[in-house]
Amino acid sequence: MNKHTRTLATALVTALALGVTGCSGGAKSGGSQDRKNPAASTNGAVVGGTPQKGGTLTVLSNQDFTHLDPARNWVMPDMDFGTRLLYRTLVTYKAEPGAKGSELVPDLAEDLGTPSNGAKTWTFRLKPGLKYEDGTPITAQDIKYNVERSFSPDLPGGPDYAARYLAGAKGYQGPAQGRHLDSVKTPDARTIVFELHTAFAEFPFATTLPTFAPVPPKQDKGPQYDSRPFSSGPYKIETYARDKQIVLVRNSHWDPKSDSVRKAYPDRIVVTMGLKGNQIDDRLIASSGTDASAVSWAQLRPESISKVLTKADVKARLLAESSSCTEMVQMHTGRAPFDDLKVRQAVQWALDREAIVTAAGGPAVTDASSAAMPGSLFTGGKQPDTLKIPLSGDPEKAKQLLKEAGKADGFSTRLTVSVNDKAIGEAIQQSLGRAGIKVTIETVDPSAFYDTIGDTKNRTDLVYTGWCPDFPSGTTFLPFVFDGRYIKEKGNSGNHSLFRDDATMKRMDEIAAMTDGAQANKAWQELDGQILAKAPVAPGAMKRRSLLVGTNIAGAYGHTSWSGQIDYATVGLKDPSKSAN
Repeated sequence: MNKHTRTLATALVTALALGVTGCSGGAKSGGSQDRKNPAASTNGAVVGGTPQKGGTLTVLSNQDFTHLDPARNWVMPDMDFGTRLLYRTLVTYKAEPGAKGSELVPDLAEDLGTPSNGAKTWTFRLKPGLKYEDGTPITAQDIKYNVERSFSPDLPGGPDYAARYLAGAKGYQGPAQGRHLDSVKTPDARTIVFELHTAFAEFPFATTLPTFAPVPPKQDKGPQYDSRPFSSGPYKIETYARDKQIVLVRNSHWDPKSDSVRKAYPDRIVVTMGLKGNQIDDRLIASSGTDASAVSWAQLRPESISKVLTKADVKARLLAESSSCTEMVQMHTGRAPFDDLKVRQAVQWALDREAIVTAAGGPAVTDASSAAMPGSLFTGGKQPDTLKIPLSGDPEKAKQLLKEAGKADGFSTRLTVSVNDKAIGEAIQQSLGRAGIKVTIETVDPSAFYDTIGDTKNRTDLVYTGWCPDFPSGTTFLPFVFDGRYIKEKGNSGNHSLFRDDATMKRMDEIAAMTDGAQANKAWQELDGQILAKAPVAPGAMKRRSLLVGTNIAGAYGHTSWSGQIDYATVGLKDPSKSAN
């Protein structure tokens, strides 16, 4: 291991240790406030003991998946579901609660990869005998193919680590025209080699992402593949009715001997979609009949929190792992009036973060945020407060800033939020209204939210969204949220402020080139405050992922590397005979 690889790897160990203090973001830990969390089953607790094999696990959901196609899947809960149940990646995370869930283990690969050429070349060797759901072999060429198809313009929205790091990838448009990436080599069916344009010691973390799952070219249906990914995991899709239901059954060609992570306890997994959030909460609180064998996909509605915390037997079934995602108001910096720094600063000063915390369910499940990155990426595991803005905001200061910007009478604008965050949208509307900024709220179904705000030409000036680090490093946060070189017209991910700042991008490149991991960590932390001073976003909140499970559920915990979502690799039933047929 060369110096660059060694020092950055050491920094990763440090970051993982820091993550324990909050104990995931896109999702890992942290909090800007020293509030106690009265919710149960946090910090690595497991609900229900060891599951028994068999039965039907039901998932009650208010939404469809954003994407299941591994080239497009980049929403934390969806990645958890896809990579734990339907397809495997080169490397994955341990199936354990708490800090151990941030540790890497081989998945399709025999090890965590072999670096060479100063960590600019990475070689992975696949395990022997791996098969798809039809019994055909999984090959290194199939992984290369999915990496290549992730560049296709008709498959937007997925992880773009390949586009950022692979040599010769600029301008590549995917394999449709028979063109392939020379920087991804497959010397034989079990070996895949990635050649990067820069050293990247953290590359094994990137290979946990769905981009590095196999897709056989013969099964690829372009955008339609989203509805029927071909399984390399323990389950395969039996039926999928969009916005209604997906049913998974066992993949008989999955070999548990090749898989140390996935336990595949249930015989079937049924996701019922389109339910109202309060309806899901009430059904799981009651936990009667087949609902006893159910888990929630979405977080508890804020109004349901008190119903759970005041009943000891129900509270014992609540998971509330930190998500390590930070949410923020992102402003369209390329469009008036938000191309004016003073206007953007006015939003920062007007925003009432205490009201956002209340709207999100209160301090039991939410903390106010004072930085862009989560606390787990800062020394000591706690966000700094570089802006020094009161939690409740300062509308008079905001009015003064608007006056200096020539907007003394305020202005009108529009804000897009997920339907799940409507109450937060109203809190933002009211707090900005105190400064004379009149906000119209537009709500979008969660499954369509990221596609909607990712349409840069047609989206609103303001969006309330967040980012979760794919692994515990500033490398996987600030460049994805604030690097203007990767903004896309459609399928734009992360940089929803459309922030293009030459000094910021230059500094990002300088940090990425640092060979001292501790120095790089410190530089990312400093850059966070420097970016906030330029006001492309206004920090909002950090939520714990509050999920309720039924009384017949066992092996359930919030996984730190999936933003606190239930780890579908290990969840199952106490008594399979009590589940639905």
